[in-house]
Amino acid sequence: MAPAEGSSNGSHKRQLVGFDNFKRSNPMTDRFEALRFHHIEFYCGDANTTFRRFQWGLGMQLVAKSDMSTGNQKYASYVLQSNELVFAFTAPYSGKVEKIGSKEPHPDFNQESARDFLNKHGLGVRAVGILVGDAEKAYEETVRNGAEGVMEPKELTDSATGKAAVVSEIKAYGDVVLRFISSKGFEGPFLPNYEPVQSFQLSYGLQRLDHAVGNVPHLLETIDYLANATGFHEFAEFTAEDIGTVDSGLNSMVLASNNERVIMPVNEPTFGTKRKSQIQTYLEHNEGPGLQHLALKCDDIFTTLREMRQRTEVGGFEFMPRPSENYYKNLPEKVGSDLTPEQLKECQELGILVDKDDQGILLQIFTKPLGDRPTIFIEIIQRIGCTYEENGKMEQKGGCGGFGKGNFSELFKSIEDYERTLDAKV
Repeated sequence: MAPAEGSSNGSHKRQLVGFDNFKRSNPMTDRFEALRFHHIEFYCGDANTTFRRFQWGLGMQLVAKSDMSTGNQKYASYVLQSNELVFAFTAPYSGKVEKIGSKEPHPDFNQESARDFLNKHGLGVRAVGILVGDAEKAYEETVRNGAEGVMEPKELTDSATGKAAVVSEIKAYGDVVLRFISSKGFEGPFLPNYEPVQSFQLSYGLQRLDHAVGNVPHLLETIDYLANATGFHEFAEFTAEDIGTVDSGLNSMVLASNNERVIMPVNEPTFGTKRKSQIQTYLEHNEGPGLQHLALKCDDIFTTLREMRQRTEVGGFEFMPRPSENYYKNLPEKVGSDLTPEQLKECQELGILVDKDDQGILLQIFTKPLGDRPTIFIEIIQRIGCTYEENGKMEQKGGCGGFGKGNFSELFKSIEDYERTLDAKV
C-alpha cells in the first residue's frame, strides 16, 4: 500500500494503513526492559517562576531542587511530583560567572546548548525519562540498532546517601532526548544529588504520564528510527482520512513498550488543505521537531478538572474552547450506559470530550499552549475499563479507550478556531 498523503517518501519498514485497517498486536520486541515513564524535563528561561506556575496550575508538590543553594553554579532545576508523575524545570545560569567547585547533578549539562535550545524552541521538553532495568544496556542496545547516542551511561552516586543510579541518553527527535534511568539503590524523588525538599502537600489527583506525543516533518523516518532502536511495537495509527476535518491534516503512529506503560505517539503534517496543518504550525514555531503534548492520567477527571479550572484565570492553564451543544446531545447514544447521566452532565459542564473503543472509555480535555508560542500543551485524561489483577493489585491496560479518534473532528476544529485568533491582523 502506498504511503498516505504527506508521509515520508522512500523505503521504510512500516507503512501507514489507517485506523480501520490497522491490526493491533504485541510482539514483545523491546531491546531492553522498559518499566515506565520516569520524568519529563523542561528547559525554560526561569526555572523558579516556571515551576511555581505548574505547581499551582496542575497541583504538584515541590520535592527536590538543585541550584546555587545546593552548590550548582551551572543551572537551576526544580522537581515537582504528583503520585508517579514527575516534572523537572531547568534553566541555565549566566555563562559569564565562574563555576569553580560547581556541584551539578547532570554531568553533561551544557549551558550554551541549553540557551540554544531556549532561543530556538522557547519553553519545551528536553528529556523524556524512562525507568529501565539497566540504563547501560538500554544505551548499548539502542545505539547498536541505529540510535544516535547523546550521553554514554554514567553512574551517579548521591553524596548524601551513597546510593547510585545509572543514566544514559539517546536522541529521540529534534532536540528531544530519551533518558534512560536505572537504580543501583538510589530511591530519591528524582536523580542523585538533587536535594530533597519538604513542602506543603498539594494534589489535584494527577497520577502519571500516560503518553508523550512528538511532532516531526517525516513520520515514517522517525518511526523507523525509534522502533528499530528501542524495539517498541506499533500500538495504533491514524491518517488524515480518520480525522474528519479538512484543515488539520496529520498522520500519526503510536509506539509502545512491551508492557504498554511507555507510549509514544508521533505526528506529521499533511498538505493541500485550506489552512496550514496544526502540526506544520507547531513545526514552524518550534523551529523543528519536538514534543507536542503530554497526556496526564488521573482517576477522577471531574475533581481534577474542577481544581484546574478554578485556577485558569489566576495563574493556571487555559483550556481549548468547549465542544458544541450538538456534541453532548449525541453522547448518550455514543457511550451507552458506560457513563451515568450525572457524569455526562459533568462532562458538558467542564468541557470534557468522551470517546469509546472496543475496550473502554476515554475522557479527555486539552489546554491551550503552555507558553508564548503555539507549541507544547497538556492533555488531561481518565481511562475507564480494561482492568486486571496483577500481584494482588488492580492494573489497567495501556491505551484503554484509545486516543480519542472519535473526538478528532471536534478537537481539531477547536484548535483551528484557536489558531485563527493568532493570525496576523492587518
